[in-house]
Amino acid sequence: MHSVIRQARREEIPRLRDIERAAGRLFSEIDMTAVAEDEPPSPEVLRQYIDADRAWVHTDDRDVAVGYVVVDLVDGCAHIEQISVDPAHGRRRVGAGLIEHVGGWAKERGAPALTLTTFTEVAWNGPYYERCGFGPVPDAELTPGLREIREAEAAHGLDRWPRVCMRRAL
Repeated sequence: MHSVIRQARREEIPRLRDIERAAGRLFSEIDMTAVAEDEPPSPEVLRQYIDADRAWVHTDDRDVAVGYVVVDLVDGCAHIEQISVDPAHGRRRVGAGLIEHVGGWAKERGAPALTLTTFTEVAWNGPYYERCGFGPVPDAELTPGLREIREAEAAHGLDRWPRVCMRRAL
């Protein structure tokens, strides 16, 4: 498969939302139906990431997005707000490629690390990110921005399952 990682485009917003829904359905298989049924970021939110040049897609050989990532800047670090891969393209290093791309982008901008939040006990979340070089951030070491993200996630009900912030130095 010849693939490319490039900036996401506004006209791809419906496809990004479809990828998110498809990836989310996997959560229903592990009794996390609320996560599976959660709506993807709105078109307006995705448009903001695209317009800020903080949204990338991994494409197939037909230039169709099969995975995407959107990034915030949180306390000086590049924070992976969302990364999703179409399950039909899973286990092909699509997510890892997106993470590496974001790492290069962040390093060019002087960010010391990548951060993200994730479920600790979901195989394609916490354990996967550990294999990608991320480590858990103890609660006592959370920066103000990461603490705010975790509080918002808890308010959204995501703390029904074990969840953690993770960091990967650049």
